[in-house]
Amino acid sequence: MSSVRNDYVARPVIGVCARTTPVTVQGLDTTVSLALQAHVDMLATAGCAPLLVPLLPGAEDLVPHLDGLLLPGGPDLDPELYGQPQHTRTRCGNPAADRVELALLRAALEADRPVLAICRGMQALNVLSGGTLHQHLPEAVQHDGHCPQTATFTLGRNHLHLQPGSLAAAVYGAEVPTVACHHHQGVDRVGAGLTVTARASDGVVEAIEATGHPFVLGVQWEAGQDSDARLHRALADAAERARQRPPTPGESDGIADEQPVSGRARRAAAPARTR
Repeated sequence: MSSVRNDYVARPVIGVCARTTPVTVQGLDTTVSLALQAHVDMLATAGCAPLLVPLLPGAEDLVPHLDGLLLPGGPDLDPELYGQPQHTRTRCGNPAADRVELALLRAALEADRPVLAICRGMQALNVLSGGTLHQHLPEAVQHDGHCPQTATFTLGRNHLHLQPGSLAAAVYGAEVPTVACHHHQGVDRVGAGLTVTARASDGVVEAIEATGHPFVLGVQWEAGQDSDARLHRALADAAERARQRPPTPGESDGIADEQPVSGRARRAAAPARTR
């Protein structure tokens, strides 16, 4: 998008899947739903309105009100989702939330919403498509470079090999990017309808894309852990293009048939605002 919109309501709405974590606030132990501030800032700077989406049952019903979806990193997915017993190094977060996130992602794909899936998000995209994961990547590649084992949190670095003509290559151009990583799991069997479009030097899958969809991009690296906002801008551009498309049947007539009105239709029907 060429410029930041001043009218916040008119911006494309990007749902950002929430993560939950225990915290202590003013001496009180509690649990919060949150999003990485970098994702919020990068989307807002790109001209979008980020919307935190808690992973509660029925979250997929929000898709008609979204112009795009961002699935960020997070805890390991429940391996039952891809038919495997749990590895001793797998650390699941909330299996119920995993299933809500997959339902939300499925609804977004069925509605042709642009999707950027990062780290765990890319793994979720692969699992939803019938793929599997390496539950502990160091056993497959014989090193821990993707998730350095240090006393403090340390990002690894990967040199990407991009597939020419892919969405990932369009984002980075002729550059051979070096990206930040911190993951001990990764794509094993690639799901149906997905294409691998980037690999690390050791062959680990670093990006997948959905065949036949305008913008569904999964990346394994930690987009948002540095200042490079190109992926977020690409999602913003795709969301802007998507909201310019005519609403599909059932979206534009939501009031009459008591179905949810899409973000595109709702904003198209709104009176023009002075900027």
